[in-house]
Amino acid sequence: MDYQNTLHYLYTRLPMFTRDGASAFKKDLTNTLALCKLLGNPQHRFKSIHIGGTNGKGSTSHMLAAILQTAGYKTGLYTSPHLKDFRERIRINGEMISEQTVIDFVALHQTDFENIQPSFFEMTVALAFDVFAKEQVNIAIIEVGLGGRLDSTNIITPLLSVITNIGWDHMNMLGNTLQLIAAEKAGIIKPNVPLVVGEYQPEVADTFINKTKKENSEMVFASEEWGLIAAEKDGNYLAVDIQKHVLPTFGLSDDPVLHLQLDLTGTYQLKNLKTVLSAVQELREQGFTITDEHVVKALKQVKTLTGLHGRWEVINNQPLTICDTGHNPDGIQEVLKNIAAVSYNKLHFVIGVVNDKDSAKILAMLPKAAVYYFCKPDIPRGLDAETLKQQAGVFDLHGDVYPSVQSALQAAQANAADTDLVFAGGSTFVVAEII
Repeated sequence: MDYQNTLHYLYTRLPMFTRDGASAFKKDLTNTLALCKLLGNPQHRFKSIHIGGTNGKGSTSHMLAAILQTAGYKTGLYTSPHLKDFRERIRINGEMISEQTVIDFVALHQTDFENIQPSFFEMTVALAFDVFAKEQVNIAIIEVGLGGRLDSTNIITPLLSVITNIGWDHMNMLGNTLQLIAAEKAGIIKPNVPLVVGEYQPEVADTFINKTKKENSEMVFASEEWGLIAAEKDGNYLAVDIQKHVLPTFGLSDDPVLHLQLDLTGTYQLKNLKTVLSAVQELREQGFTITDEHVVKALKQVKTLTGLHGRWEVINNQPLTICDTGHNPDGIQEVLKNIAAVSYNKLHFVIGVVNDKDSAKILAMLPKAAVYYFCKPDIPRGLDAETLKQQAGVFDLHGDVYPSVQSALQAAQANAADTDLVFAGGSTFVVAEII
């Protein structure tokens, strides 16, 4: 099989969450363990950092990977889902694995897939771990796919665990309270492995405190460690001055304040930044050589170093057109904050969602004054655009239905004046089609 035929085999033969939803989520680690056993347990042959949470884990993973590779470490990065190319999920020093690597892995293990019956995600995790072990990476950043406790990535024993935050998402699989969701995310906490929690949230803080005590693990809340002094848009960057609340100062310089320029300009990245800086502090304590200069240099070029896309990304300037992968209530709230900070005359909102999200909770948050362009992401889980329009009408949100994401975007840009703003989002898969 060539690369496209290999992907077709994977997409059609293996249960896939992006296509099938909850039915593709395996509620134990049996298949992943079986696959990795066949591969000689590669997950034990490289050092790793495990990153979970509801929002921000992708950005956090990419920022941390950028810093580590800038510091000279051969850095693996495993994330999901991909936007354009399957190989985005598995990178080494920012470079996607080769098409041939995917072809060879599938060809060699096709019989194993038939016997074990893994999901698409389980197969991908096994491939990533196999690649990282064979390439002898110094460190791999491993992003949790969904939840934590039962996620396929949770067969590693990392040097550091990171949980960004807890919000409402995937309640049909993780639980219908924040405490239950937090307990699933806390499943990645391992004995004697330190934990960084990005945000202190009173309603779930005890979940992490109690779990780390049980596992004899140290933990910090990054939001409590760092004080934001200033943050403002500066051309194509978000200029940030930030200081650690407690001594010693963050790095090796005499200046207690870190002066940064982030190429990820969404203001929600300020939360992720604190998480990343606390993670770097912990890695330094474990013997990693990461200077302030490494941090400054890396955070100015995360997109270039890692290939990250879809986070408050400007895709056109006339009219100003921005997309973002935020797709749950907390993510949409952050998107709306960023929209509010833009100067524009009229907002044109291209929106599509998947059918297993609580779309009513999201629609209730959206501005009524915008013009909406309803579309369906081109996946089986995509919610019918006409249905979405009807649901939106209940919240006094109005616009037309379009047969595709691209046609909706084209109509929005055609209708928008140069002083207007076009925003596209509601689902990662909307952004994937635009990118």
